Amino acid sequence: MFKFSICYLFFLASLSIIAQNEDKHIAIKYIPEIPQIDGILDEGVWEKAESATKFQQYFPSDTILAQKDTDIRMFYDGTHLYIGIRLETSGSNYVTPSLKRDFRAGGNDNISLLFDTFNDGTNAFLFGINPFGVIREALISNGGGSDGGFNTSWDVKWKGEARSFDNYYSAELAIPLTSFKFKEGETKWRFNSYRFDTQNNETSTWAKIPQNQSIYSLAFMGEMTFEKPLGKYRTPIAIIPYVNTLAQKDFETNASKTNLKFGGDAKVAIGNGMNLDITLNPDFSNVEVDNLFTNLTRFEVSLPEKRQFFVDNSDLFSSFGGSQDANPFFSRRIGIARDKNNNSIENKIIGGFRLSGKLSNDWRLGFLNLQTAEDLENEIPSNNNSMFALQRKIFSRSNIGLFFINREAFKSYDFVAQEDRYNRVLGVDYNLASADNTWNGKFYMHKSFQHDSDNKDISTGAYISYNSRKFNVFSDWVYIGDDFRSDLGFIRRTNIFKFVTGFERVFWPTASKINSHSFEVFPIFTLNPELDFKTTDYTVRASWGAEFVNQTDVNFSVDSNYTYLVNGFDPSRTAGAIPLPANSEYTYATAAMNFSSDSRKAFSYSLEQSYGAFFNGTRASSAAEMTLRLQPKAAISLLVSYDKITLPAPYSSADFWLVSPSFEFTFSKSIFWSTLVQYSNQRNNLGFNSRLQWRFAPLSDLFIVYNDNYIVNDFEPRNRSINLKFTYWLNI
Repeated sequence: MFKFSICYLFFLASLSIIAQNEDKHIAIKYIPEIPQIDGILDEGVWEKAESATKFQQYFPSDTILAQKDTDIRMFYDGTHLYIGIRLETSGSNYVTPSLKRDFRAGGNDNISLLFDTFNDGTNAFLFGINPFGVIREALISNGGGSDGGFNTSWDVKWKGEARSFDNYYSAELAIPLTSFKFKEGETKWRFNSYRFDTQNNETSTWAKIPQNQSIYSLAFMGEMTFEKPLGKYRTPIAIIPYVNTLAQKDFETNASKTNLKFGGDAKVAIGNGMNLDITLNPDFSNVEVDNLFTNLTRFEVSLPEKRQFFVDNSDLFSSFGGSQDANPFFSRRIGIARDKNNNSIENKIIGGFRLSGKLSNDWRLGFLNLQTAEDLENEIPSNNNSMFALQRKIFSRSNIGLFFINREAFKSYDFVAQEDRYNRVLGVDYNLASADNTWNGKFYMHKSFQHDSDNKDISTGAYISYNSRKFNVFSDWVYIGDDFRSDLGFIRRTNIFKFVTGFERVFWPTASKINSHSFEVFPIFTLNPELDFKTTDYTVRASWGAEFVNQTDVNFSVDSNYTYLVNGFDPSRTAGAIPLPANSEYTYATAAMNFSSDSRKAFSYSLEQSYGAFFNGTRASSAAEMTLRLQPKAAISLLVSYDKITLPAPYSSADFWLVSPSFEFTFSKSIFWSTLVQYSNQRNNLGFNSRLQWRFAPLSDLFIVYNDNYIVNDFEPRNRSINLKFTYWLNI
């Protein structure tokens, strides 16, 4: 029976792309004319271009045409793809969060265009624009099925402008064909577009997408065909040098320093499908700081990668294994190291390269190699960090991937233990995605190699999900051996056998203020193989959630939890506190409520509240996030989070506060100022990060970044720095 089920899933995956959008087609004419990119569709060339129209409503319904239609026209002249768009509206009361590039689309007016240039239903390029002419671009990966496959950190040079009129706004885009990757001689791309219209409370798409699927799912697209085959284009070599001056002081050690740094990146296109990224002495001081969080678990929490060097084709490297428990490659490990006191500190990257992209329609290749510097004072060795990944498309949207990771000390160090000299991981993954995205899955086997390891160095897992309009079901199984290691990965803990199953029933009422609501049961069990597969953790969650037509949503949940502590643990993280003892077990329950208001409003907010038992005590948690939009120049937000942990004597209780106001001002499309304040008594830190950015040329910036941190207990300064960084994007 099991073999039959697996074969049936493979059969589903082998079906061709579903035919429900086969009538969605636009011909792209070759017209050697160059329109003025001013947002006004007044040139005669737009009358010659074919039209993509009759958008389908996605929200609040997915069964009717859009109330306000959109007309997209495209042509190319051999070097650029030109796009003219006319978007019908009910007025000019548009919503926009700011004038800054790479905005998030939800809750404001904008349109996005997706291009699947290799026709694989797995990866795509996205370009977007709003009524104010603010542009954005993103890379879509993993079929566009989850937020993990949407990356707005990618940047490329192109032009876009928009103009607003009484009952519509229009936009013009000029995108160099070298901004895309595609097969030489190609005549067809898959294409879709989605639009948010706040005045009509409507979201629409060109190719029909059911609401139970992601709005940027690559399983649902139409086609665009070029009048002439696309040739081989010489993509300019991008040279991105930087100069950074830094002045900083560490008040805890009373050490001050100033320095002047030089370095840069280079981007070299290899053919029409591959990228070579080179970096020398990279500096990430201008990268947005991470948001603080209160961690009440026993485990590390992963944070998103924001460094530009690691963005292109990042899914080739980071999508192996399971993102929650067994991700063998996590790029944030490179450039961060543990010092002799086991503190995480920055570890300088000397340089390196990444080669990634498409070898053909069916094959993708990724290879990276980065060298980090030694830090003898902190007993950090110089390491060579490398990864090789090869992926082969099979069936319509599935693939099989192979990888090898190597982290090795550059030379022998007295302070490096023999078992830490190197770490290697070899693995294979099969990723299942059916043509209509109803079935998704992953099956993987990874093995690590390090000095003196035994046969408990395997990480393996299987995931399968079924997503339909009324029912969503998934099951996830993970085994991680006690000796499995991936020094460049995110492995929360080893020596576990974990299985998760979720069942959700979704309802779509008609003529109701509720757009959809659902009931879900979500059990998670974790067993310890070294303790005769004793259950060490479980959570059984029952929840109900609803999304309203006015774009508010609410969720209620109840959790039943069990924890067996293999090691001692102090939930309060108080210095000198007595931890809950090892080999003790706890059963406790929690109830929670979440509410989010309509993000289209000038003032929006979200609330979270939970209360229940916590180990042998209680925990009460409250959180609120409020945003005031003074469009299009300013957005002010405030996050407040409070956790009260009460444990019986002799264990410590604690009150954790996290307060984080942020201010973002966009004086124009080229001058931005943002300030983030973060107070966390769990980390005993009050931090200020203020960043002024002047984009004086396309993708070329001048940054002034000020950081200031204080010890909360006595408000003594901890460290302070100011950076002046200049970057310039030069195409040659």
